[in-house]
Amino acid sequence: MAEGSYNQFCPVAMAAEILCTRWTIFVLRELVAGSTRFNEIRRGVPRMSPTLLSKRLKDLEAAGVVTRSQIPGDPDVHEYTLTTAGNDLAQVVEAVGAWGQKWVTTQSSLEKLDSNLLMWDIRRGINPTPMPLRRSTIQVIFSDLQEARRNWWLLVQPGEEVDLCSVDPGFDVDLYLVTDLRTMTEIWMGYMTVAQAKANDKLVVTGSRQLEGNLASWFSLSPFAKFEKLVA
Repeated sequence: MAEGSYNQFCPVAMAAEILCTRWTIFVLRELVAGSTRFNEIRRGVPRMSPTLLSKRLKDLEAAGVVTRSQIPGDPDVHEYTLTTAGNDLAQVVEAVGAWGQKWVTTQSSLEKLDSNLLMWDIRRGINPTPMPLRRSTIQVIFSDLQEARRNWWLLVQPGEEVDLCSVDPGFDVDLYLVTDLRTMTEIWMGYMTVAQAKANDKLVVTGSRQLEGNLASWFSLSPFAKFEKLVA
């Protein structure tokens, strides 16, 4: 009998045995979002231990949801990709997230702030297309956090994945975003617009006029922000 088995033949019960173990749905969220390497997935689940993440990936592989393959030329690094069955779960992950966006209260969501997860989500939502055809460095400063967790840098270069640093990369900064963690989370989740945050002095944007002027075109919101909130 599988770990935590419900001992029922019902498809809901059988699926729950695979999908409802602790952290599994979050690992799937990262895989659906495009993370393929162990350390990438870890950054999307910063509170999950590496040991448990390794176990969950093995469980998903055994269930036929994920395949693991070696990176050519680097036998110590593996990629994790969704199988056909795994890709079929994308709609499940979206449905769970949509339900949470619509029916979990705003206050409940904002009681669980996490700068690591927020910045990792923001990083993969950045759209480099409307940005200058050179490296752009955006520094996000959370004014309410301690020094060790306050500063983040987004490095955007044409043709490359956006990089996220929590240690100063040493490049000149093109745009500064100064705010508090709650406000940035509200913006990302679609609870507050950038214009509203600036008007209320909750967000200060300084630096490149080009980047500031087309911020709405390269700074994407959470994929769940499109779902209307149905509770306060």
